[in-house]
Amino acid sequence: MVKGVERGFRYRFYPTPAQAQLLTRTLGCVRPVYNLGLQARRDAWQSRRATLGYAATSSLLTGWKQTPEFAFLNEVSCVPLQQTLRHLDTAYQRFFNGEARFPRFKSKKRSRRSAEFTSSGFSYRDGELRLAKLMDTPLAVVWSRPLPAGAVPKTVTVSQDRAGRWFVSLRVEAPVATAPPATKMVGIDAGINRLLTMSDADPVDNPRHERRERAALARAQRELARKEKGSRNREKARLRVARVHARIADRRRDVWHQVTTRLVRENQVLVIEDLAVANMLKNGRLARAISDASWGMFRTLLEYKAEGYGRTLIAVPRWYPSTRLCSVCGVRAEKMSLSVRAWRCAGCGTQHDRDVNAARNILAAGLAVTACGADRRPQRGTTSRAGSRR
Repeated sequence: MVKGVERGFRYRFYPTPAQAQLLTRTLGCVRPVYNLGLQARRDAWQSRRATLGYAATSSLLTGWKQTPEFAFLNEVSCVPLQQTLRHLDTAYQRFFNGEARFPRFKSKKRSRRSAEFTSSGFSYRDGELRLAKLMDTPLAVVWSRPLPAGAVPKTVTVSQDRAGRWFVSLRVEAPVATAPPATKMVGIDAGINRLLTMSDADPVDNPRHERRERAALARAQRELARKEKGSRNREKARLRVARVHARIADRRRDVWHQVTTRLVRENQVLVIEDLAVANMLKNGRLARAISDASWGMFRTLLEYKAEGYGRTLIAVPRWYPSTRLCSVCGVRAEKMSLSVRAWRCAGCGTQHDRDVNAARNILAAGLAVTACGADRRPQRGTTSRAGSRR
C-alpha cells in the first residue's frame, strides 16, 4: 500500500453562542500559556543555565492551574494548552537548527488566534466533528469539499480571523494526487501590470483587488478613527475594516488557487524567478502594488501543488538578468526603467515585449539547470541554482 501525504482541509463553521463562548475562552488561554512557558524557559537559562523541555513546561502548567491568578485555565480543555507548549518546544528546536529566529512572546492584538486539538481532544464520526468539552453538540461545519475516503483527522485546529469568522482545519493523510503526464514546459515572469506572463505569451491579468476596495477601506478606516477607544462602536467599526480586508484576501487567494492549479495541470516543468519580495516591499512607490499582487502566496501555492502533482518546479536566481537579455541572440541590453514595456535588441533587431522576453529567458535558465542534473527547486533566498527542498 502506497503511503499518502499529509494535507490540510480548511472549512468554515458557525458555532452556537455556547460554543463560541467556550472557544473564545480557549483561544484566550492559549496565548498566555505560550508566553508563560517561554518566560519559564528563559528564566531557567538566565538564572541557572538550565534547559526546560516540553515535559518540564507541561508539569509547570499543572502548577499554574492551581494558582488563583491562572485558575481560569481549568475552564477550557487541557489539550490545546499542552499543544501550544509543544509548539513552543518546536520553535526552540527550529532556532537551534538555524531555521528560525529566537521565539518571541505572542501579542494579544497581533498574534494569530488559533487552538490545536490532537486526537484526544476531538471526535470525528460520520461527518460530525465534536471538540473536547463540547461533545454534546457537533460543530456546524460547512463541508465545502469532502475529505478523502477513509481519512481520519490527526489534528484539528480551530481559528478565528480578525473579521470574526470561525474556521476549522483538519490535518489528514490523503492519497498522493495524480495527474496525467504533461509535455509542456513554461517560464513564468511575475509582474504588476500583468500578474503573470508565460513564456508562450499567455498573460494573467492583475485584478488589483486592493485598488477595487480602496474607497470602501478608506471609508471604514475613517469611521474607525472617529470612534472612542474601548467603546462598543469602535469594535463594530474595527470589524467593518476587518471584513473589507478579509474580502480582499479571499478574492486574492481564490485567483491564485485557480491560476496555480491550471499551471500544474497543464505543465510538467515550471520555472519561476526567486524574487526577494521582502526587499522589494521597501520600495515606497511600489510596495502597495506588490503587496496586492501577493507573489509570496503564488509561490507557496505553486510549490505544494507541484509537489503533489509530481511536477518539476525550478527557481532561477533573483539576479539573473531575464529582462535585459535577448531571448533570441543573448545580447544584454542597457539598464532599462520599469516604464519601458517593449524594446528592440541591438544585436539581432528583434522587437521584444518586456515580460514575454523575461519569461522565455527564465524558462531557458531553468532548462539549463535541469541539463546540469539538478531538477528541483532551491530554498527561498538561497544562492544555489537548484537544490532539494529540506
